[in-house]
Amino acid sequence: MNEFPDARQYAPATQRNQAAILEVLLQVLPPTGTVLEVSSGTGEHAIFFAPRLHPRKWLPSDPNPLARASIMAWREYCPAFNLYPAIALDVCDSIWAVEQDQSRELLPKIDFKQDPIKAIVNINMIHIAPWSACLGLIAGAKRILPPGGILYLYGSFKHDGRHTAPSNAEFDQSLQLQNPQWGIRDLDQVVAVAQAGNLSLVKTVTMPANNLSVIFRA
Repeated sequence: MNEFPDARQYAPATQRNQAAILEVLLQVLPPTGTVLEVSSGTGEHAIFFAPRLHPRKWLPSDPNPLARASIMAWREYCPAFNLYPAIALDVCDSIWAVEQDQSRELLPKIDFKQDPIKAIVNINMIHIAPWSACLGLIAGAKRILPPGGILYLYGSFKHDGRHTAPSNAEFDQSLQLQNPQWGIRDLDQVVAVAQAGNLSLVKTVTMPANNLSVIFRA
């Protein structure tokens, strides 16, 4: 049951990880341009990051209309002039809306010439989605990011096929019980796909609760 009187949704993990993620983003994001957040979920990250990452622009997206409604409700509740309205975007599409000129009429008024997409941020998605979503995300990043652009991933990962903590193993099992196509991904496999897409691994940063920030550069 939604605790808010409007479309806002609440994800407890957001409150726990947003400060730590922001610290990394401030270090790795390009200083200007638009940051495309893929799979923005409730929108709580968007309203937290956008005002703190000025002068960058923040563009939230999600394929789920209920999530987009939550993002828009949070945006209205906590407005930020550099936070765009949410757009519909499915990473598994061969061409994303931000790449299609005919779709830009449906997008918020974004001047991609003045503020091109220079970074893509994806938080807690690839383990709660089929492997094809990870492949689609990296393929999109390859198409969209300019040289020097950043792809930032956050979440739980395996190392050498092994979980880094018992809690991650339990989490992985619970994910696969919900959907056999879901599950914590092996970092080496993700890196291999990224490198095949001409994205180089910059670094990984150990985060709270056995999570990682993984940063790639185009």
